[in-house]
Amino acid sequence: MEPAVIRFRAMSAPADNPCLACGACCMAFRVSFYWAEAAVRGVPDALTEQVNPHYLCMAGTNARNPRCAALQGPPGGPVSCTIYEQRPEPCREVQIGDDKCVRARARHGLPPLPASQ
Repeated sequence: MEPAVIRFRAMSAPADNPCLACGACCMAFRVSFYWAEAAVRGVPDALTEQVNPHYLCMAGTNARNPRCAALQGPPGGPVSCTIYEQRPEPCREVQIGDDKCVRARARHGLPPLPASQ
């Protein structure tokens, strides 16, 4: 049985949430977090890599050209996160149109989005 795909913010269309037509942040940064967070949030072991004795990262993000293993879809969308409800804190911190969003989109040749309110 395949895992259910959970859409960003439970919205079903890019018009509702521009993240569904992007995914750039999931393909731009190493997503590192304290090892215990994975257990608390229920992040599957297969989707993490050990960075050091105290930190993990999302599989695929500790690379020159990062791409989170939990991301489905191409740059520019449509995309989805297979563990959206369980995603670690660094993923939760990125907001539409913030500095990380703008830098990630620029890395993939996408224009900036206006900051969310």
